[in-house]
Amino acid sequence: REMYACVCQAVPATDVELAVVSGATTVDEVGEATYAGTACQTCHETIEGIIDRVGCPLAALRQPA
Repeated sequence: REMYACVCQAVPATDVELAVVSGATTVDEVGEATYAGTACQTCHETIEGIIDRVGCPLAALRQPA
């Protein structure tokens, strides 16, 4: 049974994890990639937890210029 990170947009946690591994480092970036967190915003804490847990090995390379 699949767990949803965002029920409003029906976004599975695995989609959020994939977005993070692909470089998303904020809730807004995850939302742009998956639509998670773009409706009622109740799932923002869940998304932040996934970002913290999964992390992105490339995040250190994405420093602002």
